Amino acid sequence: MSARFPVQRNRIGGRPVRSTSGELFTSIDPARGEVLAGIEVAGPAEIERAVDAAQAGFRVWSRMTGAERARVLRRAADLLRARNDELAALETRDTGKPIQETSVVDVLSGADCLDYFAGVAATLTGEHVDLGPAGFGYVRREPLGVVAGIGAWNYPLQIACWKAAPALACGNAMIFKPAELTPMTAGPLADIFAEAGLPDGVFNVVQGDAATGKALVAHPGIAKVSLTGEVGTGKRVMAAAADTLKHVTLELGGKSPILVFEDADIDNAVSGAMLGNFYSAGEVCSNGTRVFVHRSIKAEFLRRLTLRVERMVVGDPLDPATQVGALISEEHMEKVLGYIAAGVAEGARIVTGGRRVTRDGLDRGFFVEPTVFDGCSDGMRIVREEIFGPVMTVLEFDTEDEAVARANATEFGLSAAVFTRDLTRAHRAIAALQAGTCWINHYNLTPIELPFGGFKQSGLGRENSKAAVEHYTQAKSVYVALQPIDSPY
Repeated sequence: MSARFPVQRNRIGGRPVRSTSGELFTSIDPARGEVLAGIEVAGPAEIERAVDAAQAGFRVWSRMTGAERARVLRRAADLLRARNDELAALETRDTGKPIQETSVVDVLSGADCLDYFAGVAATLTGEHVDLGPAGFGYVRREPLGVVAGIGAWNYPLQIACWKAAPALACGNAMIFKPAELTPMTAGPLADIFAEAGLPDGVFNVVQGDAATGKALVAHPGIAKVSLTGEVGTGKRVMAAAADTLKHVTLELGGKSPILVFEDADIDNAVSGAMLGNFYSAGEVCSNGTRVFVHRSIKAEFLRRLTLRVERMVVGDPLDPATQVGALISEEHMEKVLGYIAAGVAEGARIVTGGRRVTRDGLDRGFFVEPTVFDGCSDGMRIVREEIFGPVMTVLEFDTEDEAVARANATEFGLSAAVFTRDLTRAHRAIAALQAGTCWINHYNLTPIELPFGGFKQSGLGRENSKAAVEHYTQAKSVYVALQPIDSPY
């Protein structure tokens, strides 16, 4: 196999490690259907080796000062930026996302995250508590130890950085498992950390499918698991983590609402809806795929939306002009097309799109037109279930209370947005919406400085911002006596 394409190995203890099983899986370019590389699977032996390496690395890294850890993270951020073009192209080949996205978001947002948590690392402090003349107390913020990160396939490099940066800033060591559909950039990130001066074993990469993930969740030497993935996967991880009482952070799926009120700037709302449905071909967990538009402006909203969607360029992801690339796999493409067919069968009307794109050699990959449905009702599958593709459902409403109630009538609660010129209504509606990440007159902008995560079945815990420190540290209370013990014995 290795004679036909390159083979990528696991990165453990600061170096590539050959898999003892010899088992491989392949990474496929979803735009061309070509094999990018063979990936060695981490079996039980590699998991044990990774945990041992991480524990050794943790003993070194956790004793370094926050300022020392910050210098390493900043160097890694600089290296990411210096290699942006090369890594963005690799990310595009691995995910099928347009180079115009990966070159400005995927790598650079990862670097921004490392920079932010480099700043946090040097400011981590505990708390002093005055307890009167008898004594005082203080609280130490200590790292958890070895933590596992399990990534999703839609933003592989960004997610690796979102998990690694706070974990490492707080003094932990990490074992990261990328999604098997997008395994190509985690290894280069490990190499960048090593070049930046991260001690051996502090960031390790193990490759594989669900079996590898299960082994990480089950291992007693791992203190925490942070997963980005589907709701079903998150529930299984949480249940398995309970056996060893691991900490968990779960960033899961969504079916998020966008509320467009009658006074909204329609063009701005259309921009937000397009960002919330067609960026990364719709493969974004926070996407606002239920677009509730006030009845009085819905016709005009749809007219302007349709004109803009039909101008979107579907094509080769490596072409800078391409705006919509390939879906991640043939299986996923068929799932998305199946939802589109189900929407039609349930009585919704396709306003634009709805077909696989096969022209100009795109038949080798997995491309679907940006699709807009009208005539939708809340009970339809395309409205209730996460599709994770370029499929927008437009629904109409009459009153604010009605729109909020319908928006909240879901098991998910990841994101939500409102578009209105009425500032009072904007804040009132946002306060009533059951979602962890919200926007007013914008969509899918996720600054590192703000917490990211969901309510309900969209997850537990938060990524990014200072809130992440709570999820990668544990509090130790210390009482210091200033007087002799007054013992009754």
